[in-house]
Amino acid sequence: MAIAPTSHTATNPLVGVAWMVLTGFLFVGVTAIVKYVGEGIPAAQSAFLRYLMGLVFLLPLVPAMARLRLSRGVWGLLTVRGLFHSLGVSMWFFAMTQLPVAEVTAMNYLTPIYIALGAAMFLGERLKARRIVAILVALLGAVIILRPGFREVLPGHLAMLVTAFVFAVSYLIVKRITTEVPPAIIVALLSLSVTICLAPFAYAVWVPPSAAQVGWLFVVAGLATAAHYTMTLAIAAAPMAVTQPVTFLQLLWASLLGVFFFAEPVDAAVIAGGALIMASVSFISWREAVLRRRNRTPTVEQTKL
Repeated sequence: MAIAPTSHTATNPLVGVAWMVLTGFLFVGVTAIVKYVGEGIPAAQSAFLRYLMGLVFLLPLVPAMARLRLSRGVWGLLTVRGLFHSLGVSMWFFAMTQLPVAEVTAMNYLTPIYIALGAAMFLGERLKARRIVAILVALLGAVIILRPGFREVLPGHLAMLVTAFVFAVSYLIVKRITTEVPPAIIVALLSLSVTICLAPFAYAVWVPPSAAQVGWLFVVAGLATAAHYTMTLAIAAAPMAVTQPVTFLQLLWASLLGVFFFAEPVDAAVIAGGALIMASVSFISWREAVLRRRNRTPTVEQTKL
């Protein structure tokens, strides 16, 4: 969600863009390693090990979590989020073993579109004509990527459609509880709940990993944790209307990664579809920033009251 500057919050667009560029590099690093390791470890096990090892980075939050006092309703929402996010993570890891890196990256951009729809349906946010057009453009981008009827729609494509949807549900739950739970605690509880939820599925398909595979997945955990932190810094430094378009660079880097490291050809339709989705996401972010600024800045007539 866009964070509009206030009179007490300095913004620095260049710093925000720089942090978002770094975020993109980190996420592409995560993608590359998961693609490499995923060929030898089942998706559920890879996802479980990633979150299990990621708990190491959350140890400083244990005292705060021990003092946590939440209502039964919030605990229920956190549990639902853990279940949905576990499914999404597993589907994403599976898709990485089935699809080119660029396709996974492009289809991942659908999550903000699902969030916009979900916010209108369940959180009472207004869905005006401009946003509806933007959503339709994004869905057109997804159709261009999938090209149903012109090529086979693979299980990996279906997995990414599920991934984008369940991640959107996860983030909508976050929006609902952020006034009651600190952001750092939300991240920590998510990591813990996903680890617990994935444990039985990982056990069912367990393949003894090599020391190298465990080491790579630990690097994934570190890169993913760092990426979420740098993304937070980007959002704090500048409105998302400024930083959101930068995330399209991830598709460019993912395409280059696929070409040079995994011998995957560049697919013009994937680039075009991803561009449409990213343009839609950027427009929605910009409009949200404008509306928030209008709501926070009194008009000339209001100052006379």
